[in-house]
Amino acid sequence: MSEVVVVIGAGSIGQAIARRVSAGKHIVLADLRQDNADAAADVLNNAGFEVSTTTVDVSSRESVHVLVEASATLGGITGVIHAAGVSPSQASPDAILRVDLYGTAVLLEEFGNVITRGGAGVVIASQSGHRLGALTAEQDAALATTPADELLALPILQPDQVTDSLHAYQLAKRANSLRVMAEAVRWGRRGARINTISPGIIITPLANDELTGPRGEGYRRMIELCPAGRAGTPDEVGTVGALLMGPDGAFITGSDFLMDGGVTASYFYGELAPR
Repeated sequence: MSEVVVVIGAGSIGQAIARRVSAGKHIVLADLRQDNADAAADVLNNAGFEVSTTTVDVSSRESVHVLVEASATLGGITGVIHAAGVSPSQASPDAILRVDLYGTAVLLEEFGNVITRGGAGVVIASQSGHRLGALTAEQDAALATTPADELLALPILQPDQVTDSLHAYQLAKRANSLRVMAEAVRWGRRGARINTISPGIIITPLANDELTGPRGEGYRRMIELCPAGRAGTPDEVGTVGALLMGPDGAFITGSDFLMDGGVTASYFYGELAPR
């Protein structure tokens, strides 16, 4: 049977990673919108990849389970690339928590049940998770290990505690990296690995929404004042994704890789530090 790489989110970052790890494998490309998946599949098909498409709503366990079962009929699932999500300028706090936090937890649980020995996954988190203030050890443990279907009932995630979209996004992305640490233990029992990448500003349609949205001035300032002095590209994230999913990354699991051009460093110790 074929080896299958499942890509959730048909955007530039998911495609960039998939191109580096999917030669000779079958790509299942899933997106909330079928037209997004089809457009990305056309590009990949024309580059010589074997691709099928489907839709998925990551905020629905039933939808994710259908995706997992359909993908498994095509072969052994050796790779999972989770690059779907919504940003602070695109969604309400509630939607961000349902998609970015709960949805990621569900994907990790569902694909962790079928990932093959030697398989690997990557979850795209965000630099934002690194700029959230420290949580308590109990809060960290709850975000990491609470069963997915009970997550949104945690006190830390209630509407009176999460009142704006940016805070929701930071919590969701911090939870992604914590969740991956915990899931790495379970995935390891199947001989598989899972990691997160926390990109900074990577030029994609989502980033362009942020750059032209209500927080655009702050994002442009981050680009100008970070040590790298520029935004990143999807291909640069793809290079890190290929390391984490390939044989050169065989000793890496349960880890989070911050790649933000030094924005977080400057936030704590440089010109981007809050005054």
